[in-house]
Formats: sequence, structure tokens, C-alpha cells
Amino acid sequence: MFKLLKEDSQTKARLGRIQTPRGTIETPVFMPVGTQATVKTLDNRELLECGSQIILGNTYHLAIRPGMEIISKAGGLHRFMNWERPILTDSGGFQVFSLAKLRKIQPDGVAFRSHLDGSPHFLGPAESMENQRIIGSDIAMVFDHCPPHDAPIKEMEAAVKRTLDWANICRDQKRAPGQQVFSIAQGGSRAELREECTKRLVEMDFDGYAVGGVSVGETEPEMMKAIEQTEPYLPITKPRYAMGLGTPSQLVELVARGIDMFDCVLPTRVARNGTAFTKYGSFSIKASREKENWSPIDPDCDCFTCKNFTRAYLRHLLNVGEILGLKLASLHNTYMFLDLMRQIREHIQNGTFADFRSQYRKTYIPSTHIREQTERAASALCD
Repeated sequence: MFKLLKEDSQTKARLGRIQTPRGTIETPVFMPVGTQATVKTLDNRELLECGSQIILGNTYHLAIRPGMEIISKAGGLHRFMNWERPILTDSGGFQVFSLAKLRKIQPDGVAFRSHLDGSPHFLGPAESMENQRIIGSDIAMVFDHCPPHDAPIKEMEAAVKRTLDWANICRDQKRAPGQQVFSIAQGGSRAELREECTKRLVEMDFDGYAVGGVSVGETEPEMMKAIEQTEPYLPITKPRYAMGLGTPSQLVELVARGIDMFDCVLPTRVARNGTAFTKYGSFSIKASREKENWSPIDPDCDCFTCKNFTRAYLRHLLNVGEILGLKLASLHNTYMFLDLMRQIREHIQNGTFADFRSQYRKTYIPSTHIREQTERAASALCD
């Protein structure tokens, strides 16, 4: 299912390929987030033109609305949203655990109340896997327990034990045809827990492995450390996924640390607030200095937005609340993230990734504003 094609000689970057019934995924890969059966403001044609190989669906939100009965009658999520390429679904566990005041953890799952109307629900490893089977995703994630990054050691130990117990249950559940299942390593900032959790999950022999419990309020150095504590115990022959990450500069650094797959709501979320990403950093299109700027967001970008519209026009659309402004900004940001991954794959193939990484470090200026957006995205129920 996963084939390792090449390893970088100067970093841990990897070039790989994941085979699914609905197509091949070239890694490293960024996966746009389609929480509620749509990547916000973008249609499928635009996602394909941007180079999307795979998108995400959110099991929690889809179970709440429109519900598994509707998705089942539609013939699965691919047919429901008319997306023919692969889909990865999260388990819904992270959203449930975000409902700290609305849920009660039990040995076999979590009883919680809907964030919409307060109606009672229950979600556990068996229920999550059944929902993902009905959805028909190409990659399903196990139901895990993601505790706060600063949780006391006893709580972190309990979360790791619960994650392992639930992963064992998820592994044995019925799957959709061709569906792969990835497990999620927890352990917070505790190196010994990361090691224990990862080793135990690898013994269960899943199709891929994710690093969970990152970008949940910790600092960027702590996040990188958690990745570094987990990566040595992940099998070389399976794909590695850093959940909920990250900014462009983080993606480059995480690829260098041996990670293959990424997702993040940032491209479309910050676009709706008027922020655009470029290879040099991010900026506000709505700022007054862009009022008479007749250049595109990025002169070197080949996206539809940059080839056809100026910053001045985008600023006008966003400041008067026109939907087209949200769409064009989201389109550019999504293309930028996907094109960055294309460049990364090309540099790994050519043996020039280390030089690319070094240059990116020099020219990309991280934004405090974007770091704050990342933290809020990690704690939010929806994108």
C-alpha cells in the first residue's frame, strides 16, 4: 500500500507513494480539510486544478449532520460530494475531547452532547470505525484520546493506555472495501510515553501511523520535539502523518524530520480573515497599503487568483464582504500549500531538498498572527 521511493541523504525527508483503490497519493502530501463534506469556499474542480490528491472529512461533524443514514443512502461520502479521489477521515475523537464541558469519558468510549443542540450521543472505537466504514473513506483513523498538552502525568498515562486499548478494538472492526486504517501515537511531551505508545501501536501492525497531540497549544519547539520523540519508533515501510499541521515553514521542517502526510485548516481559515500566504510569509490583503497595489498576491504563483487579479481588487472584495474575495483568497492559499509540497517532492527527487530547506529558512518569516490562528484552529470544533 505504501512504497518508499527515496530517502534524502542529508535529512530524514522521504519520497513515497500510497496506493488506494481511488488513486495514488504521492508523498510528502498536504491534504485540504473538508470538514463537512466540502473544503470551504472551493468546489471539486478548483481543488483538482490546485493539485489536490486527497482531502479530509470529519467523522464527528458528518455524524451530526447530515447523519450516517443520509451518507449511507447516498452511497458513501465520495458519491455524496462527488469527489472521485481518496478521502481520509479522522475518527471524531478530537472533536469529542474538545467538548470538555459536554462529555464524559467511559471505558468503551465517550458520552457527549452535541455542540449544536445538546442532544445526547455516544462515540467509541467501534462506533467511530462503523461510521468511517459507512462513509467509505480510503484511510480511516483510529479513535484515540488526545489529552491537553499540559495534562498532569497521571492523566497523560491514562490517555495513552486508553489510546492503546481503543486502537486494538479499532483494528478488528469491519472496514469498507480497500479501506486502510492508521493509528495515532499520543504521549504529549513525555518522551517515555511517546516511545511506549508508538512501539505498542507498531506491534499492532496498522497501515500507517500518525503523531497525535501536536499543535494543541504547545510552543513550536515543543511540537517539533514531540515529532522527534516519536519518529525513531515509526516503521520505515509505513506512511507517517502529523495531524493538524501546519504553516508552510513547519511543513518544510516536518518533512525534514521524516513526516509524509499533513493536514491543516489554515489555508482556507485565514483566507476568510483576509490573510494570504506567500513563500516569504503571510500578510493581510485587507490592509490599507494594498489599496492601490496592482500586483498579484505572488507574481511567481500560477494559481487562478494570481494570474487574473490584483491585490487592490482582492482587498476591495474582502473589505466589502463579497463572497468572491473569500473564494479567491482560499484558492490562492490552498494552491500555495499544495504547490509547496510539489516543490518539496521535486527537491527530494533531485537530491536538493537540504538546500531548499536552508533557503526557505532564510526567506520565510513566520507570523505571530498565524501562530495564534494555528492554536485556535487546534482547539476549534470546525474549520
